[in-house]
Amino acid sequence: MSTDENEGDDELLGSPGEPRLGSLDSDENLIELVKALYPRKPHCLVENWTILRADVTDEELQKIHAAGQLPLVLFAHNVRFDSERRFDVGDWVRSTFAVSFEDGFLFETRNTIYVMTGPGHEKSVSLKTIFSFF
Repeated sequence: MSTDENEGDDELLGSPGEPRLGSLDSDENLIELVKALYPRKPHCLVENWTILRADVTDEELQKIHAAGQLPLVLFAHNVRFDSERRFDVGDWVRSTFAVSFEDGFLFETRNTIYVMTGPGHEKSVSLKTIFSFF
């Protein structure tokens, strides 16, 4: 592989990023909370997660904001629960861009509320690397 082909791997695997902490509450309490806050939206509890902050140009950022989104994508190594059963327990998941990020653990996309549990990380990566996970 060339250096360019390895660049995305290095961005994601090279270092874990800045430590962050999701919710430490029980799954049952978190499910009740998300149902109360977002009653019509599917939700997914995840652990061992990383928030990928897109390293974008001003022009790219304007386009992301114009679409009503934030330059944040969630990657989780482990799904603990999915209300719609789209993912099995233990699956990994990568979200689309966030539309909101609340309380340090409620990561909302257009279609799903991801509830980040336990320790995780945040790191800046290129859009190319983020989109390589489709």
